[in-house]
Amino acid sequence: MSLVNLIAQGVLLGGYYALIACGLSLMFGVMRIVNLAHGDLAVLAAFLVLTISTTFDVSPFLALVVTVLIMAAVGWALQRFILERSLRSGLLVPLLATFGLSIALENMLFEAFGADTRSLGDLIGDLVFDSVEVTSAFSLSYLAMLIFGLAVALLGALSLFLKRTSLGRAIRATAEDPDTAELVGINARAVYGVAAAISVATVAVAGAMLAMRATFDPYSGPMQLIFAFEAIVIGGIGSLWGTLVGGVVLGLAQSVGATLNPKWFLLAGHLTFFAVLAGRLARDWGRARGGLRAALGF
Repeated sequence: MSLVNLIAQGVLLGGYYALIACGLSLMFGVMRIVNLAHGDLAVLAAFLVLTISTTFDVSPFLALVVTVLIMAAVGWALQRFILERSLRSGLLVPLLATFGLSIALENMLFEAFGADTRSLGDLIGDLVFDSVEVTSAFSLSYLAMLIFGLAVALLGALSLFLKRTSLGRAIRATAEDPDTAELVGINARAVYGVAAAISVATVAVAGAMLAMRATFDPYSGPMQLIFAFEAIVIGGIGSLWGTLVGGVVLGLAQSVGATLNPKWFLLAGHLTFFAVLAGRLARDWGRARGGLRAALGF
């Protein structure tokens, strides 16, 4: 594989990781919650798209529109009936609540659909295989480019929404200080519900893309959560555009690892994540030690 092709494939793969990490980054940025059911919600969306598409004999892309609306309602309900109550008991309880939700979703999907792997590849026709040939040794998949374009468009739309609309500014204010936001007339409870609805709606898009680009089963969620978490940590927690950077870095690391040895595909990504995490911990420790020395007069 040529160097240019290697970089291109890694960047396009990173687009998928950014897409699935987008909702996780938004929810953490607003509510300071790491949603451990994030990957399973993506798989739920994938099954919904598959079910709607096959039951009503419609395009998976049309089924995705319906699924986005359904998942937005699921996100609002998740915030109103689970996360809102658990947030009152500290930061650990929401983690346990979403962990329990993750297990419940996996077993529910297993009971409903069985353990067989599924895919939307057969329903989207040649899009799975078609590519544009740049050179004889370099081609780009239409589906991979579509996923990357969706990631950029979604992140850009969310960024503009948060900066340019009154609701977006209310979400940012609530994320910064919910108590002060309440004092100036912002309904933090309603803002959290909207943020959760948007977050889970983006998961629906990622779940559909997962189903189109690969196979999935009821227990595929945890791995998708790991990819999303690694992308937002590498790119900077709470930063939407950082999520894209983190996804691209993760995708590049996995592409390089797979080129060196097919068994190193996942390992290279995990090692990159740990290297970034270790570097930031060392930096923060250095700053803390420097501040302590200054305070003590050394």
